[in-house]
Amino acid sequence: MNLENTLVQMRKGILEYCIMHIISRGEVYASDMLEELTSVKIMVVEGTLYPLLTRLRKAGLVEYKWVESNSGPPRKYYTLTDAGNDFLQNLDATWKDLVNSTEKITSFKH
Repeated sequence: MNLENTLVQMRKGILEYCIMHIISRGEVYASDMLEELTSVKIMVVEGTLYPLLTRLRKAGLVEYKWVESNSGPPRKYYTLTDAGNDFLQNLDATWKDLVNSTEKITSFKH
């Protein structure tokens, strides 16, 4: 079994959740999301982020607006929709259950 493949799958599984949390704080630009994710060692590239944001938008969980920029072309700023906030609340509950269960399993001693 390939460790790197397993690590990639673990990261992919958590990426959408982390992105939604970043967006839940308020309007956010994609490069700011990339910077925050990278700063906490969740490595992601634009080629991964933008398709994920598109999928979230098509699902009605995020929306964006264009904002003029003084330093270049207009920028898309993302926010969660009401449906996105509800979805994230459900993810939060599931995450807490998973962390609790995982901690119980991984801390069990014979």
